[in-house]
Amino acid sequence: MTSEEIKELNAARESLVKRRREMARQIAEAPLPSVEMAEELSKILTAIEALDRALNEAGHPYMSQSVADGMQADA
Repeated sequence: MTSEEIKELNAARESLVKRRREMARQIAEAPLPSVEMAEELSKILTAIEALDRALNEAGHPYMSQSVADGMQADA
């Protein structure tokens, strides 16, 4: 897998994580969250897990920028 493909997978993951946060916020704020909202959240979580597996199989497991920065500071 090329470095450009890895960047694309990481960008897709970050986008889905933002959507996950939005969905969680909507569910938390809704007096009676709909089943559809829960199903959408479940699909988002499944997609994030699939991206994590793809990155791991490519030898580039996902690492948040803050964790990567911390590792560089320790080195």
